[in-house]
Amino acid sequence: MTGYWAIAGCALALVSQLAGAQTAFPAKPVRFIVPFAPGGGTDAFARVVSAKLTQTWGQQIIVENRAGAQGNIGTAAGAKAAPDGYTLTLAYVGTLAINPHLYKDAGYDPLKEFAAVTRGTLEAWVLVVHPSLPVHSVKELAALAKKRPGQLSFASSASGTQLVGELFKMATGTNIVHIPYKGAGPAVVDLLAGNVQMMYSNPTAAVPHVKSRKLRGLVVTGRKRLEALPDLPTGVESGYPDLDVLGWYGVVVPSGTPQSIITKLNTDIVNALNASDVRERMKALGQELSPSTPEQFQEQIRSDYALWGKVVRASGVKVD
Repeated sequence: MTGYWAIAGCALALVSQLAGAQTAFPAKPVRFIVPFAPGGGTDAFARVVSAKLTQTWGQQIIVENRAGAQGNIGTAAGAKAAPDGYTLTLAYVGTLAINPHLYKDAGYDPLKEFAAVTRGTLEAWVLVVHPSLPVHSVKELAALAKKRPGQLSFASSASGTQLVGELFKMATGTNIVHIPYKGAGPAVVDLLAGNVQMMYSNPTAAVPHVKSRKLRGLVVTGRKRLEALPDLPTGVESGYPDLDVLGWYGVVVPSGTPQSIITKLNTDIVNALNASDVRERMKALGQELSPSTPEQFQEQIRSDYALWGKVVRASGVKVD
Protein backbone atom coordinates (compact mmCIF):
# COMPACT_ATOMS: atom_id res chain seq x y z
CA MET A 1 0.00 0.00 0.00
CA THR A 2 2.92 2.30 0.63
CA GLY A 3 3.87 2.14 -3.05
CA TYR A 4 0.25 2.82 -4.04
CA TRP A 5 0.06 5.97 -1.95
CA ALA A 6 3.41 7.15 -3.26
CA ILE A 7 2.22 6.75 -6.85
CA ALA A 8 -1.08 8.45 -6.03
CA GLY A 9 0.77 11.33 -4.41
CA CYS A 10 2.96 11.80 -7.46
CA ALA A 11 -0.11 11.72 -9.70
CA LEU A 12 -1.86 14.38 -7.64
CA ALA A 13 1.24 16.57 -7.70
CA LEU A 14 1.46 16.23 -11.48
CA VAL A 15 -2.22 17.13 -11.91
CA SER A 16 -1.72 20.16 -9.67
CA GLN A 17 1.30 21.27 -11.70
CA LEU A 18 -0.61 20.87 -14.97
CA ALA A 19 -3.56 22.84 -13.61
CA GLY A 20 -1.22 25.61 -12.53
CA ALA A 21 0.40 25.67 -15.95
CA GLN A 22 -3.00 25.91 -17.62
CA THR A 23 -4.04 28.90 -15.51
CA ALA A 24 -0.75 30.79 -15.94
CA PHE A 25 -1.28 33.49 -18.56
CA PRO A 26 0.54 34.33 -20.68
CA ALA A 27 2.75 31.27 -20.95
CA LYS A 28 4.04 32.10 -24.44
CA PRO A 29 4.47 35.13 -26.76
CA VAL A 30 1.34 37.19 -27.52
CA ARG A 31 0.46 38.59 -30.96
CA PHE A 32 -0.87 42.16 -31.19
CA ILE A 33 -2.47 42.85 -34.57
CA VAL A 34 -2.39 46.48 -35.73
CA PRO A 35 -4.59 46.75 -38.84
CA PHE A 36 -2.67 49.71 -40.27
CA ALA A 37 0.78 50.48 -41.66
CA PRO A 38 3.65 51.52 -39.34
CA GLY A 39 4.17 55.21 -38.67
CA GLY A 40 0.74 56.24 -37.41
CA GLY A 41 -0.99 56.63 -34.06
CA THR A 42 -2.32 53.06 -33.90
CA ASP A 43 1.16 51.60 -34.41
CA ALA A 44 2.72 53.95 -31.86
CA PHE A 45 0.07 53.10 -29.26
CA ALA A 46 0.49 49.36 -29.76
CA ARG A 47 4.28 49.46 -29.54
CA VAL A 48 4.39 51.55 -26.37
CA VAL A 49 1.83 49.31 -24.64
CA SER A 50 3.53 46.13 -25.91
CA ALA A 51 6.91 47.19 -24.56
CA LYS A 52 5.39 47.73 -21.10
CA LEU A 53 3.50 44.42 -21.15
CA THR A 54 6.67 42.59 -22.15
CA GLN A 55 8.29 43.92 -18.98
CA THR A 56 5.28 42.88 -16.88
CA TRP A 57 4.75 39.42 -18.33
CA GLY A 58 8.26 38.36 -19.23
CA GLN A 59 6.82 37.28 -22.56
CA GLN A 60 7.37 38.91 -25.94
CA ILE A 61 4.50 40.88 -27.49
CA ILE A 62 4.79 40.64 -31.26
CA VAL A 63 3.27 43.67 -33.02
CA GLU A 64 1.97 42.58 -36.41
CA ASN A 65 1.03 45.33 -38.90
CA ARG A 66 -1.63 44.00 -41.29
CA ALA A 67 -2.78 46.98 -43.33
CA GLY A 68 -5.39 47.10 -46.08
CA ALA A 69 -9.02 47.99 -46.78
CA GLN A 70 -8.99 50.78 -44.16
CA GLY A 71 -8.16 48.32 -41.42
CA ASN A 72 -10.59 45.57 -42.43
CA ILE A 73 -7.95 42.95 -43.31
CA GLY A 74 -6.12 43.01 -40.00
CA THR A 75 -9.31 43.39 -37.97
CA ALA A 76 -10.89 40.39 -39.72
CA ALA A 77 -7.78 38.35 -38.91
CA GLY A 78 -8.14 39.31 -35.27
CA ALA A 79 -11.80 38.29 -35.24
CA LYS A 80 -10.97 34.82 -36.61
CA ALA A 81 -8.09 34.15 -34.19
CA ALA A 82 -8.35 31.54 -31.45
CA PRO A 83 -10.21 32.94 -28.41
CA ASP A 84 -7.41 32.16 -25.97
CA GLY A 85 -5.99 35.63 -25.22
CA TYR A 86 -2.87 35.12 -27.31
CA THR A 87 -4.09 37.38 -30.12
CA LEU A 88 -4.94 40.99 -29.28
CA THR A 89 -6.35 43.37 -31.89
CA LEU A 90 -5.89 47.14 -31.91
CA ALA A 91 -9.42 48.52 -31.82
CA TYR A 92 -10.00 51.78 -33.68
CA VAL A 93 -13.21 53.78 -34.02
CA GLY A 94 -12.91 53.47 -37.80
CA THR A 95 -12.67 49.70 -37.93
CA LEU A 96 -15.24 48.87 -35.26
CA ALA A 97 -17.78 51.72 -35.54
CA ILE A 98 -17.51 53.03 -39.12
CA ASN A 99 -16.25 50.43 -41.61
CA PRO A 100 -19.19 48.04 -41.19
CA HIS A 101 -21.45 50.85 -42.44
CA LEU A 102 -19.16 51.78 -45.35
CA TYR A 103 -18.48 48.30 -46.71
CA LYS A 104 -21.01 45.78 -47.95
CA ASP A 105 -18.93 43.15 -46.16
CA ALA A 106 -16.14 44.35 -43.89
CA GLY A 107 -15.20 40.74 -43.13
CA TYR A 108 -16.25 40.80 -39.46
CA ASP A 109 -19.09 41.82 -37.15
CA PRO A 110 -17.69 44.20 -34.51
CA LEU A 111 -20.62 43.66 -32.14
CA LYS A 112 -20.62 39.85 -32.30
CA GLU A 113 -17.07 38.74 -33.03
CA PHE A 114 -15.10 40.81 -30.52
CA ALA A 115 -15.01 41.16 -26.75
CA ALA A 116 -13.78 44.49 -25.37
CA VAL A 117 -10.73 44.53 -23.10
CA THR A 118 -10.13 48.25 -22.51
CA ARG A 119 -10.26 51.61 -24.21
CA GLY A 120 -6.80 53.10 -24.52
CA THR A 121 -7.26 56.65 -25.77
CA LEU A 122 -10.06 59.13 -26.36
CA GLU A 123 -8.84 61.98 -28.49
CA ALA A 124 -9.51 64.61 -31.10
CA TRP A 125 -8.53 64.70 -34.75
CA VAL A 126 -6.42 67.62 -35.98
CA LEU A 127 -7.11 69.43 -39.25
CA VAL A 128 -3.74 70.24 -40.82
CA VAL A 129 -2.98 71.90 -44.16
CA HIS A 130 0.12 72.34 -46.29
CA PRO A 131 1.78 75.71 -45.51
CA SER A 132 1.43 76.80 -49.14
CA LEU A 133 -2.34 76.94 -48.72
CA PRO A 134 -3.23 80.62 -48.03
CA VAL A 135 -5.48 79.96 -45.02
CA HIS A 136 -4.97 80.35 -41.27
CA SER A 137 -8.38 79.34 -39.91
CA VAL A 138 -11.06 76.81 -40.66
CA LYS A 139 -13.39 79.56 -41.89
CA GLU A 140 -10.75 80.79 -44.33
CA LEU A 141 -10.33 77.21 -45.55
CA ALA A 142 -14.08 76.85 -46.09
CA ALA A 143 -14.15 80.12 -48.04
CA LEU A 144 -11.24 79.04 -50.25
CA ALA A 145 -12.81 75.64 -50.90
CA LYS A 146 -16.02 77.32 -52.03
CA LYS A 147 -14.04 79.45 -54.48
CA ARG A 148 -12.28 76.35 -55.83
CA PRO A 149 -14.90 73.56 -55.91
CA GLY A 150 -13.34 70.18 -56.67
CA GLN A 151 -9.83 71.64 -56.85
CA LEU A 152 -8.69 70.99 -53.29
CA SER A 153 -8.08 67.49 -51.88
CA PHE A 154 -7.93 65.93 -48.44
CA ALA A 155 -6.06 62.80 -47.41
CA SER A 156 -7.41 60.12 -45.12
CA SER A 157 -5.56 57.28 -43.44
CA ALA A 158 -8.65 55.32 -42.40
CA SER A 159 -12.42 55.58 -42.36
CA GLY A 160 -12.40 57.74 -39.21
CA THR A 161 -10.41 60.52 -40.82
CA GLN A 162 -12.39 60.07 -44.03
CA LEU A 163 -15.72 60.54 -42.26
CA VAL A 164 -14.50 63.60 -40.34
CA GLY A 165 -13.49 65.05 -43.70
CA GLU A 166 -16.97 64.30 -45.01
CA LEU A 167 -18.47 65.95 -41.92
CA PHE A 168 -16.41 69.06 -42.68
CA LYS A 169 -17.68 69.11 -46.27
CA MET A 170 -21.28 68.75 -45.08
CA ALA A 171 -20.87 71.44 -42.40
CA THR A 172 -19.27 73.94 -44.79
CA GLY A 173 -21.10 73.08 -48.02
CA THR A 174 -17.85 72.51 -49.88
CA ASN A 175 -16.66 70.11 -52.58
CA ILE A 176 -13.24 68.71 -51.64
CA VAL A 177 -11.80 65.59 -53.29
CA HIS A 178 -11.06 62.64 -51.00
CA ILE A 179 -7.73 60.79 -51.48
CA PRO A 180 -7.43 57.57 -49.39
CA TYR A 181 -4.16 56.14 -48.06
CA LYS A 182 -3.27 52.88 -46.30
CA GLY A 183 -2.04 54.62 -43.17
CA ALA A 184 -1.22 57.94 -41.54
CA GLY A 185 2.48 57.59 -42.41
CA PRO A 186 2.11 57.60 -46.21
CA ALA A 187 -0.73 60.13 -46.05
CA VAL A 188 1.39 62.63 -44.12
CA VAL A 189 4.33 62.09 -46.51
CA ASP A 190 2.15 63.13 -49.44
CA LEU A 191 0.72 66.05 -47.48
CA LEU A 192 4.21 67.28 -46.62
CA ALA A 193 5.11 67.04 -50.30
CA GLY A 194 2.10 69.14 -51.24
CA ASN A 195 0.44 66.36 -53.27
CA VAL A 196 -2.70 66.86 -51.19
CA GLN A 197 -3.69 70.07 -49.42
CA MET A 198 -5.19 68.97 -46.11
CA MET A 199 -5.93 66.11 -43.75
CA TYR A 200 -7.79 65.32 -40.56
CA SER A 201 -5.02 63.48 -38.73
CA ASN A 202 -4.56 61.65 -35.46
CA PRO A 203 -2.45 63.76 -33.08
CA THR A 204 0.55 61.42 -33.20
CA ALA A 205 1.09 61.99 -36.91
CA ALA A 206 0.24 65.72 -36.83
CA VAL A 207 1.77 67.22 -33.69
CA PRO A 208 5.50 67.03 -34.60
CA HIS A 209 4.93 68.60 -38.02
CA VAL A 210 2.72 71.39 -36.64
CA LYS A 211 5.33 72.22 -34.01
CA SER A 212 8.09 72.28 -36.66
CA ARG A 213 5.80 74.38 -38.91
CA LYS A 214 6.05 71.90 -41.76
CA LEU A 215 2.25 71.72 -41.54
CA ARG A 216 -0.24 74.32 -40.34
CA GLY A 217 -2.84 73.29 -37.78
CA LEU A 218 -6.27 74.89 -38.07
CA VAL A 219 -8.68 73.16 -35.70
CA VAL A 220 -9.23 70.11 -33.50
CA THR A 221 -12.47 68.16 -33.24
CA GLY A 222 -14.47 67.90 -30.05
CA ARG A 223 -15.05 70.42 -27.28
CA LYS A 224 -11.67 70.30 -25.56
CA ARG A 225 -8.42 71.78 -26.84
CA LEU A 226 -5.59 69.35 -27.40
CA GLU A 227 -2.97 69.52 -24.65
CA ALA A 228 -0.16 69.01 -27.15
CA LEU A 229 -1.43 71.91 -29.35
CA PRO A 230 -3.20 74.27 -26.93
CA ASP A 231 -3.32 77.20 -29.37
CA LEU A 232 -5.57 75.39 -31.83
CA PRO A 233 -9.30 76.11 -31.38
CA THR A 234 -11.89 73.36 -31.29
CA GLY A 235 -14.53 72.85 -33.95
CA VAL A 236 -17.17 74.06 -31.52
CA GLU A 237 -15.18 77.23 -30.76
CA SER A 238 -14.78 77.83 -34.49
CA GLY A 239 -18.52 77.73 -35.08
CA TYR A 240 -18.81 74.17 -36.41
CA PRO A 241 -20.67 72.09 -33.79
CA ASP A 242 -20.88 69.16 -36.24
CA LEU A 243 -17.16 68.64 -35.61
CA ASP A 244 -17.85 67.68 -32.00
CA VAL A 245 -16.59 64.10 -32.55
CA LEU A 246 -13.75 62.08 -31.05
CA GLY A 247 -11.76 59.02 -31.99
CA TRP A 248 -10.36 56.25 -29.83
CA TYR A 249 -7.95 53.34 -29.70
CA GLY A 250 -8.37 50.27 -27.55
CA VAL A 251 -7.82 46.55 -27.28
CA VAL A 252 -10.21 43.73 -28.17
CA VAL A 253 -10.01 39.95 -28.32
CA PRO A 254 -12.14 37.37 -30.16
CA SER A 255 -15.55 36.60 -28.70
CA GLY A 256 -15.45 33.46 -26.61
CA THR A 257 -12.23 34.40 -24.83
CA PRO A 258 -12.57 33.28 -21.16
CA GLN A 259 -13.64 36.05 -18.84
CA SER A 260 -10.73 35.32 -16.51
CA ILE A 261 -8.28 36.10 -19.31
CA ILE A 262 -10.16 39.28 -20.30
CA THR A 263 -10.03 40.41 -16.67
CA LYS A 264 -6.28 39.81 -16.47
CA LEU A 265 -5.67 41.55 -19.78
CA ASN A 266 -7.70 44.53 -18.63
CA THR A 267 -5.87 44.76 -15.31
CA ASP A 268 -2.41 44.51 -16.85
CA ILE A 269 -3.06 46.84 -19.80
CA VAL A 270 -4.74 49.48 -17.62
CA ASN A 271 -1.79 49.29 -15.20
CA ALA A 272 0.55 49.74 -18.16
CA LEU A 273 -1.37 52.77 -19.39
CA ASN A 274 -1.34 54.31 -15.92
CA ALA A 275 2.42 53.89 -15.51
CA SER A 276 4.14 57.28 -15.37
CA ASP A 277 6.68 56.47 -18.10
CA VAL A 278 3.94 55.31 -20.46
CA ARG A 279 1.86 58.40 -19.77
CA GLU A 280 4.82 60.66 -20.52
CA ARG A 281 5.54 58.78 -23.73
CA MET A 282 1.92 58.98 -24.86
CA LYS A 283 1.74 62.67 -23.98
CA ALA A 284 4.75 63.32 -26.19
CA LEU A 285 2.93 61.51 -28.99
CA GLY A 286 -0.14 63.72 -28.52
CA GLN A 287 -2.29 60.81 -27.33
CA GLU A 288 -4.69 61.34 -24.43
CA LEU A 289 -5.08 58.16 -22.40
CA SER A 290 -8.51 57.06 -21.23
CA PRO A 291 -8.42 53.45 -19.93
CA SER A 292 -11.70 51.80 -19.01
CA THR A 293 -13.36 48.62 -17.85
CA PRO A 294 -14.32 46.02 -20.50
CA GLU A 295 -17.96 46.93 -19.98
CA GLN A 296 -17.37 50.66 -20.50
CA PHE A 297 -15.44 50.06 -23.70
CA GLN A 298 -18.05 47.62 -25.00
CA GLU A 299 -20.70 50.29 -24.51
CA GLN A 300 -18.47 52.87 -26.26
CA ILE A 301 -18.20 50.58 -29.28
CA ARG A 302 -21.95 50.01 -29.41
CA SER A 303 -22.90 53.68 -29.02
CA ASP A 304 -20.35 54.90 -31.58
CA TYR A 305 -21.40 52.16 -33.99
CA ALA A 306 -24.90 53.66 -33.91
CA LEU A 307 -23.63 57.27 -34.10
CA TRP A 308 -21.36 56.77 -37.11
CA GLY A 309 -23.97 54.68 -38.87
CA LYS A 310 -26.16 57.79 -38.94
CA VAL A 311 -23.26 59.90 -40.27
CA VAL A 312 -22.51 57.41 -43.06
CA ARG A 313 -26.14 57.34 -44.13
CA ALA A 314 -26.37 61.15 -44.06
CA SER A 315 -23.17 61.57 -46.09
CA GLY A 316 -24.06 58.92 -48.65
CA VAL A 317 -20.46 57.67 -48.64
CA LYS A 318 -19.94 54.02 -49.60
CA VAL A 319 -16.75 52.15 -50.41
CA ASP A 320 -18.21 49.23 -52.36
